[in-house]
Amino acid sequence: MWQKGRGNTGIRGRVRSLGDSGRAGRYDARMTIARAVLLFILAGLSEIGGGYLVWRWLREGAAVWVGLVGAAVLVLYGVIPTLQDETRFGRVYAAYGGVFVVLSLLWGWWLDGQRPDRYDALGAVIVSVGVGLIFFAPRS
Repeated sequence: MWQKGRGNTGIRGRVRSLGDSGRAGRYDARMTIARAVLLFILAGLSEIGGGYLVWRWLREGAAVWVGLVGAAVLVLYGVIPTLQDETRFGRVYAAYGGVFVVLSLLWGWWLDGQRPDRYDALGAVIVSVGVGLIFFAPRS
């Protein structure tokens, strides 16, 4: 069972009832971070994928059902961030914004064949560092 720490201590302030010392604590912290990253990736894929389907419907003449599926996926995107352990909306969405930038570049490379250049890669690294600072920095 997840327990919230006192106040808004950030994601590292939330620990399982087993405690946060020793091996269990390190494992728990890694699993908490892995869960947060997985949720960010799922949210990004939902937003980009849903937006892409709506784009195909409205801009490329795909069937209406493609747009409806895209709309449903976008609703799912709105739900996924609420599953994060962090309670502050702004912090979750600020960190997610950086993940979105990286995923958008990867989506364009994978789907549209637009390989990111060195400035895209540098920007992706910079925003990834920002995500780490915003979302995973220990807070008192």
